[in-house]
Amino acid sequence: MKQHASSLALSYIAKATNHALRTKKTALTGVIMAAALTSAPALANLTGGIKGKVSTPAAQQSLAGITVTAKSNVMPKARTVTTREDGSYDLPQLKPGTYELTFTDKNGVSQTMMVDVLLEQTSSLNITLGGADENVEVITVTGSKLYRQGKSALTNSLGQEGINNVPVGQDYRDLLKLVPGVELSANTTLGPSAGGSGVDNSYGFDGVNVSLPMYGNLASEPSTHDVAYVTMDRGGAKAVGFNRSGGFSVNTVSKSGTDEFHGNIEYKAQPKSFVATPVGEESYEMDKSWLTASLGGPLIEDTLYFYTSYYRPEETRSNKGTAYGDVKDYESIRDEYFGKLTWAPTDDILINISQRTSDKTLKGRSIGAYETDSVSAGDKADQDIFTLDGSWILGSATTLSFQYSKFDLETGSQPDNPLSVVPSLNGQLDVNNLTEMGYFSVPSLIDYDPADGFTEEQIAIHNAGASALINTYGYLEDGVMKGSGGVGAFATYDNQNFYRDSFEINLEHEFDWGDTYHTLHFGAKWEEGEEQLTRLSNGWGRIAYIGGLVDPDADTEGFDPADAIYRAHVQQMSLATDGGTTVSGINSETRSLNFEINDTIEHGDWTYNLGLLVSQDTWYGQGLKKKSGTISGYEVAPGHKYEMYQTDWKDMLQPRLGATWTYSGEDSIFANFAIYNPEASSLSRAASWDRNTRAEIELLLDESGNILSASPRRGSSGKAFQEDMKPRRINEFTLGTTKYIGSDLVLRAHVRHRKGMHFWEDMPNTARLTDYSDVDADGVPQHIADKGLYIDNLDAIRDEIGGSSYVIAEVDGGETKYWEASIEAEYMGENTYINASYVWSHYYGNFDQDNTTTTNDANNFIGSSYYGDGRGRYSWDNRYGKLSGDKPHLLKVYGYYTLPWEANLGAYFVFQSGSAWENWDGTRYGYSSTSTSSHVSRYAEPAGTRRTASHWQLDLNYTQDFKFSGDMELQLRADLFNVFNRQTGYNKNPYVIDENYGESRSYYNPRSLQLSVNFKF
Repeated sequence: MKQHASSLALSYIAKATNHALRTKKTALTGVIMAAALTSAPALANLTGGIKGKVSTPAAQQSLAGITVTAKSNVMPKARTVTTREDGSYDLPQLKPGTYELTFTDKNGVSQTMMVDVLLEQTSSLNITLGGADENVEVITVTGSKLYRQGKSALTNSLGQEGINNVPVGQDYRDLLKLVPGVELSANTTLGPSAGGSGVDNSYGFDGVNVSLPMYGNLASEPSTHDVAYVTMDRGGAKAVGFNRSGGFSVNTVSKSGTDEFHGNIEYKAQPKSFVATPVGEESYEMDKSWLTASLGGPLIEDTLYFYTSYYRPEETRSNKGTAYGDVKDYESIRDEYFGKLTWAPTDDILINISQRTSDKTLKGRSIGAYETDSVSAGDKADQDIFTLDGSWILGSATTLSFQYSKFDLETGSQPDNPLSVVPSLNGQLDVNNLTEMGYFSVPSLIDYDPADGFTEEQIAIHNAGASALINTYGYLEDGVMKGSGGVGAFATYDNQNFYRDSFEINLEHEFDWGDTYHTLHFGAKWEEGEEQLTRLSNGWGRIAYIGGLVDPDADTEGFDPADAIYRAHVQQMSLATDGGTTVSGINSETRSLNFEINDTIEHGDWTYNLGLLVSQDTWYGQGLKKKSGTISGYEVAPGHKYEMYQTDWKDMLQPRLGATWTYSGEDSIFANFAIYNPEASSLSRAASWDRNTRAEIELLLDESGNILSASPRRGSSGKAFQEDMKPRRINEFTLGTTKYIGSDLVLRAHVRHRKGMHFWEDMPNTARLTDYSDVDADGVPQHIADKGLYIDNLDAIRDEIGGSSYVIAEVDGGETKYWEASIEAEYMGENTYINASYVWSHYYGNFDQDNTTTTNDANNFIGSSYYGDGRGRYSWDNRYGKLSGDKPHLLKVYGYYTLPWEANLGAYFVFQSGSAWENWDGTRYGYSSTSTSSHVSRYAEPAGTRRTASHWQLDLNYTQDFKFSGDMELQLRADLFNVFNRQTGYNKNPYVIDENYGESRSYYNPRSLQLSVNFKF
């Protein structure tokens, strides 16, 4: 029985902080917290600021020494600075929120003003102080409340009000729909394309990188219920914040405690009857609900604040019965706890420390129509995000900051029915108890066919044994026992864990030099990501009856094929070696070092940005050890960590140059040039030497379950690297203008060009020498063929340490190009907010990272895909054209209006062109097989020749507030997504030989309604 808000939330809210700050890494986290709270200044990039100038009506009056004090309920202590000679002032490292600024001159005259500070943005506030004989509360404000100066030329920010008042959703991924100029994507894994690959976007959660190491996609678990502010950078980045994104960058900051106690309890529901029928299904069957509770306030007045929350999303579905009978229902439950402390021991030091921990379990995910309930599978996902951040103001012009973060995501698919039996090469399969041994595929009777290579007698013997097994393990249909089903338990534990540790330190100093004003930034960042992969068998894994019918090509030396009655596939990691130890998992690591320097120079109406980000990436594989005197420089050492490849500093110089001319007030024209080296790569695992030692073992067993033979199934091997490869790089040019119309409306327009190059892929070492003489294709361009092998001595290396005939190489002539022209309007009135944008774009080239396999909405390898795998898949094989992310037209409008009767109306509208696609057909390249596997990613026409239908949708929400005594409030809300139920099809079937060619395999989400009740206090 479900527990709802009234019975569950209050019991959880009391222990949320304690649970969140007490995790699996208690000892490490405790040490870090203790050290931070006793000695450390802290933070990087989770704050904003205010800057401006003070003027007076009186001529010749000194503007230096005017006191500026900033107070906010989110800051335990006020911040105070004084103006410089020209009246300018700067308040850096402020927590995002609403601030009251008080300006006091030497005569005691004071004036106040309210100003909003957004995440990673510097708000501008220019004022004119009144005369010496008056205290004025209403002041003259020069500038716009929409003015923002961030870490890039193309930036947008929203606060909690903007996020909550627009129909967004519960997951972090839903925030991406708010980024102007970025497509609305229905993908569940791969990020949206925005002038680059979806795996090259950057996602920050409280400043923590929450993209998956090795894969670049957003981790699925972060939610939005605690998000207070979000900032979105699309291009024109400075060398501030270590932005290496080849797409767009998003960062968020969580809610914090304030100087008053506040909390809420919210329950949101989406019953299956509130969702329209998805295309291709009979009805929608999932019931969803979300429970949220929070509490925050002061622990020590004006010094220490706390905030804590609890979040519980649930999904349930009644699974249909199978041929074997009733089965368990599908259930997904997640418990997430969050705790945060904000501490200001002095006026100049601010520290935040937080821990988020989430535990998710899923049962009844996978049960086929002809399987027993016992074979169902589930999933688990345990996520922890730890952050330590803050700031230390060193005098009036210098700020020191650092940030430490730790991201852990432990995931896995697992059997709902774990078995106790442990497989062994010296053991015996209990053939009389197959349902407790693993996943047993119940056989069926087969007909004699001479083409199969077996005699009638062999078929008769097989069918005799199969009949006995069908009678024992089959299902009943029309009074007859049937085979071809599945019994026992799900076969595999597939554990994939991700870890990332990051530390960065920053120093900013402001100074005058002649008639210029400089803001100098220095930063250093270390980041290490890791994937741990283990695959274990549940019992003996997959078991099948073969009844003596062994593949004629199989190695049967040492036994009679007729004695092979059963076959089992067991993960090698589950089997003990001769020494009694088990094979370890595959550990893959990446390390990144980054340094940046940036100088923002103000000179009259001009602002110049001169910056440089320099990086070094190192990939670590597993399975080799350095050895002198060898051709490769290595020897085989299973389980041993080795340095796989390291980039040169000189190859990862990323300049950030910009100029802005503020020709009138805050109206400006700007130009920027930037280079990015995206960091996401899967090569630490994809090219690791231990990949071919972690194989699945095929066992042949006799009628008693004794092992006759054990042989590893073919798997991928380690790969050598081409020397002196240039890292993947994006060059970007941006030219734009900003026009402020009063304080409520700002118009922005820009053109942008990006070019990607130096892509890496695994390719046959002989790819440039591929023979096209017998096929109807142009073949290898001569200038590429003249280059020869990627690695001249690969054969000698393989003779020494093994490995693949494929190598990691730089794609010859690989490139992407992107053009964008955009216009955007942002309006912020007294009760209204609107953001409207239109973008025309063209994304083309010959390397489509988002279209490299059969299922692209997944965590696919970056650098090891079908691309480059033989004829039809090379850069010269029809690859040049429109890329899958090319959507020429994108119109996006969203906003909200606060109604006079304590209510809010929000809306979101998008229109976008369809995706580009092309025919896949391997026959042109000499592949005559009717199997689609021979045609995967083999282009039969130029890339992007075709396009799916355009898509548009409208989302709406309505919120009604009922206020009670004090701060108590009841809020009722309805969110209606895809109002007109536009389930546009995309992801076309490109296989020309397939009977379903050209049909959509995916559709945009159907119309859905969510209702919620929220009690605030």
